[in-house]
Amino acid sequence: MPLQNRVDPFGAIHAVPERGLFMGNRGIIHDPETKTLLRKRWALQAWIICVCEFRNVRREPMGRNRQSDGQLGSKAGWTELFFLDEVTALAAGHRPCFFCRRERATDFVGRFGEAFDVPEPRAPMVDKRLHKERLASGGWPPAVAAVELGNLPDGSMVADNDTAYALRAGKALGWSFAGYADPIALDSLAGRPLRLLTPATSVSVLRQGYTPVWHPSADT
Repeated sequence: MPLQNRVDPFGAIHAVPERGLFMGNRGIIHDPETKTLLRKRWALQAWIICVCEFRNVRREPMGRNRQSDGQLGSKAGWTELFFLDEVTALAAGHRPCFFCRRERATDFVGRFGEAFDVPEPRAPMVDKRLHKERLASGGWPPAVAAVELGNLPDGSMVADNDTAYALRAGKALGWSFAGYADPIALDSLAGRPLRLLTPATSVSVLRQGYTPVWHPSADT
């Protein structure tokens, strides 16, 4: 049985076979004995996006991975979560990790500073804003009309009820854990109760030119 550690664009965590391109975490939110989630869905305001392979470190998903003196220990470490791609992770309210993705994280926070006129931006500033906006930590995604979709930057995600779409090159791509569906015209979403899933802070960073990593299915 797959572990419950796959994240959708709404920020909810599921048990599905598909792993995706990226890993991430929200702190320790699992029981290593049963490898199941605790009732809480985050332990920190810093929700990050990590690479799946880094410095040959091997972790046991939802196991006892707390490090001590460079070695994996006997206590629960942060809970490994997985995302289809970075576009999905941003929609769920995560941002790049400074440990394993320093260049990307520096770029993201720098563009955050440009977007909000912050001379010396820091990751905790980003995390504080995102925690108020992300759906999974109590934020409310604003309504958006189909005619406004063309003004959103590539990499933004919207939802029609429980169906998520990623916006790219003037088209909408239906999302699933397995990948993206064929692009459809934005006006085909007219009249639907659309919501903007990607937090406003991350949308502003995308407007400043941050380019998230897409799953290969978006290119087909």
